[in-house]
Formats: sequence, structure tokens, C-alpha cells
Amino acid sequence: MQRKKTALITGSSRGIGRAAALAFAREGYNVVLNCVKNTEEMNKAAEEIKKFGVDAIGFKCDVSGYKAVSEMVKAAEDKFGGIDVLVNNAGVSFYGLFQDMTEEERRRVIEINLLGVFNVTSCVLPYMISNKRGAVINISSIWGNVGGSCEAVYSASKGGVNAFTRALGKELGPCGIRVNAVSCGCIDTEMNNNLNNEEKAALAEEIPLMRFGKTAEIGEVILFLASESSSYINGQIITVDGGFL
Repeated sequence: MQRKKTALITGSSRGIGRAAALAFAREGYNVVLNCVKNTEEMNKAAEEIKKFGVDAIGFKCDVSGYKAVSEMVKAAEDKFGGIDVLVNNAGVSFYGLFQDMTEEERRRVIEINLLGVFNVTSCVLPYMISNKRGAVINISSIWGNVGGSCEAVYSASKGGVNAFTRALGKELGPCGIRVNAVSCGCIDTEMNNNLNNEEKAALAEEIPLMRFGKTAEIGEVILFLASESSSYINGQIITVDGGFL
């Protein structure tokens, strides 16, 4: 019996990560969930995923720590036989003036958003390389493309993700592994809770589609980039922002 494919999605207890997890489950993937603290929501997501007739396992793991990531990936591979798709979604933001950020706040954004991507990717690659196939999808931001005022370090971290995506796609293409990124615009997630309703409404008016994106819409783009329908897309930054930029 052929093993089911498995997708590992970091930061998947809520928001874009959870939407992606459900999208993969609907397509018959086993799913590895991850969170840093919200285990209750992660476990709820796992139960929801199992309703699609696939299996799911969740790990509480801070992706900025290589040892913990290595242990998570090994446990997931022991259970499912390997990781076929990696979605690097875990991320944190900081909204405010650069000079008001503490050294700890700057470091945390970079450690999660960029170093975390390095850590998880390096741990899943041995299986993908030996299997000569796989897909890595990194979740980025439009501010990584153009920079966002009052989000300087966040923008820098996502710009790094974009550069890493392009470079690694070139490096791993000969191994049959595709690496792409989804550059998200204004998506209706908790990360935008620094804005009040009035501010959100004003921002939505600047978007040609006149609304924030839905997490399920991003989940479908992620699923497409993992599928054979995108088999010649590699090293690309796919912007999904409703025409904002």
C-alpha cells in the first residue's frame, strides 16, 4: 500500500497555517501541526483534520531552536515515513518605530521569521533529497517585497525569506525539489489585531478588491504550489494581495 503524502506546517494552530492544514487534509495528506504555545487550538485543528480520513499529529515547538525542530521532524518522519511538503508559516510581527524596538524584540522577529525557516527546512531536506522530490512553501509578506513603515525588522525578515526562496529554489531544483513563497497582503488574521475596525476599514478601501484576504484563499494558493499543477514553478515569490501593490 502506497504511503500517504505528509505535509508539515509550522504555526498551524490558527490563521493561515490552520487553513493550509485543512486544505492539505482535504486532498488526502497526513498533516504535522506545530505551535509554540496554543496547544489547545492545535489539538482542535488535529481533530478537525482527522474528519477527512487522514492522520494528524501536533508538536509544541519553537522553530527558532534547532534541537527542538530536529526532534520534531524526526518524530514526524518516524510516524509518517517522511515529509513531502513543508510550509514555513510560523511568524511574529512588530508594529512600531524601529528606534523603539528593544534588542530582544528585534532578535525575536529575526529568530522566528528567518532563522526558523532555515531550521525547519534544513531538517526536512535529507528525506526530500533522498526521495528526489518535495515542495517547500515559505509564507512571506508584501512588506518583504517593498518594505513597510513601522515594520522595518519584520520587512527585513520577510525580505530575507524571499531571497532565501529564490536562492534555494536554484540550489534544489536539480534534486527535484521546488521552493516557492507566498507574499501575503492584508489577510484577516490575528496578526492584524493591532488595527482597530476603523483602521481596517480605511485600509480595505485602499485595496482594489476592497477587502482583506481570507486565510482559506491563502491556503488554496499554498496547496496549488505543492501540487503537480505547479510543477514548473520554482524559486518564485507569488504575491497574493488583492492588487494592493
